[in-house]
Amino acid sequence: MDFAKLIERVKGIVLSPKTEWEKIAAETTDVKSLYVGYAMILAAIPAICGFIGSTVIGVSLPIVGTIRTGVGAALVQLVLGYVLGLAVIYVVSLIVTALAPTFDGQKDPVQALKLVVYSSTPVWLAGVFSLVPLLGVLGIIAGLYGLYLLYIGLSPLMKNPQDKSIGYTALIIVCYIVLAIIMGVVVAAVAGTGAAMRGRF
Repeated sequence: MDFAKLIERVKGIVLSPKTEWEKIAAETTDVKSLYVGYAMILAAIPAICGFIGSTVIGVSLPIVGTIRTGVGAALVQLVLGYVLGLAVIYVVSLIVTALAPTFDGQKDPVQALKLVVYSSTPVWLAGVFSLVPLLGVLGIIAGLYGLYLLYIGLSPLMKNPQDKSIGYTALIIVCYIVLAIIMGVVVAAVAGTGAAMRGRF
């Protein structure tokens, strides 16, 4: 996917998702194209903006002042968060595929990956708010819209009856939450360990 097509896809999935999901469902693609041409590019937005926001801008608190993260710890968070975030996308797509028959859908790994990748678009775009850490809460709104995109995209891509999309979506959300918690713990542990080790030398 070239840059112009990427922009068109972003606009389509955010502004007219029902129409865009129909187009996406009919497209032929593969895992590499979805990652290299879309996911890896957009996932870099929150990673880079978060790094800049935490190290350069920081969080201003009354009395305490401005708190900034050390460059080393922030760099570890950037790389690890970026890689694990992309891995979570793939794991969730496997879960979507595995759950499909339960909701009378069709098991199709590529369609499932399309669903998870493209429904993540609002969250990746909202990563720009990470430039100002206090605005990070706006990412919650983007996350909710991403879940809505997931919900309306299930039936076109996984071929499940529309009335079963609510339960299907609910289970996917639970999986997302569990994976996000695990990812957060891993990133915090590794970044914390790195910072502690640097403090000894």
